[in-house]
Amino acid sequence: MSEPITHFPHVILSLGTHVVALIEVRGTDGKPVHPRGAVGEIVQSPGDYWHSYRVRFLDGFEASFRRQDLAVLEHYKYGSMMRAGVDPLPESDLYPHVIYRCVVGSRAYGLDDEASDTDRRGIYLPPAELHWSLYGAPEQLENDATQEVYWEAQKFVVMALKANPNILECLNSPLVETATVLAQELLAMRDGFLSKMVYQTYNGYVMSQFKKLQADLRNKGQVKWKLVMHLLRLLLAGVTILEESYVPVRVGEHRERLMAIRRGEASLDECETWRRQLHERFDRAVERTALPDRPDYAAANAWLLRARRSMV
Repeated sequence: MSEPITHFPHVILSLGTHVVALIEVRGTDGKPVHPRGAVGEIVQSPGDYWHSYRVRFLDGFEASFRRQDLAVLEHYKYGSMMRAGVDPLPESDLYPHVIYRCVVGSRAYGLDDEASDTDRRGIYLPPAELHWSLYGAPEQLENDATQEVYWEAQKFVVMALKANPNILECLNSPLVETATVLAQELLAMRDGFLSKMVYQTYNGYVMSQFKKLQADLRNKGQVKWKLVMHLLRLLLAGVTILEESYVPVRVGEHRERLMAIRRGEASLDECETWRRQLHERFDRAVERTALPDRPDYAAANAWLLRARRSMV
């Protein structure tokens, strides 16, 4: 069996990625458990390229692998074509195609402290040849070691149209580090991504996470106060979007109250009371908002077409 060629070798593979073992899988006793070519799912990713992945196979068996001993399943399927001389662009050549880079998370919210990471997010626009090829472009570039994620342009736009909170915050971050002319055009039309769909995405996520928090409290007797803080921050943001038609990233006057929650200085009952008050405002805001029922799909599509043409 000849070696399949894998592309994007230095991308940190995400949890849930389906991979192929390029070596025989052995148990702790040294005996073979699965043959070379077995398919599994990544259940633990390292912080950098040089450390091991943990992979779970269909029978539940888990083993650790070096990156060079794994191939992404989708890439593996195209191995014979790549051996024939069709080789996609190396991952290292895609980072120069990042057209938008900003800081998100606690530092953008104004909720950072000396221990806070610097999380960067943004957009990359792949070369036309890669986008048109059999392999397609990866949906995102991700580096856990440097806390960076860059979404492929189309994926980014689609998520923005669906009112994904992370994407809307990325579009409205006050800490922009890179923005090409094309990215500046997208930033100029970012209000067109706002619609009443914010109510479903923000509200639904907060409610589901609060239920999980309550379950953790019942089952484990502990509360993840940092998560409570961020859920209330997200709810505040959703309310403001509907009431004032813009995405507030900085928490402003709410900082001290939110930081106190993060430190565990507020009871869960107090947090639940605030959550209910915000949800009541949210319910009223969606009835009164000036935002449209749906975002501006036509403008988003026109921008994406311009972006694609620019790479030809």
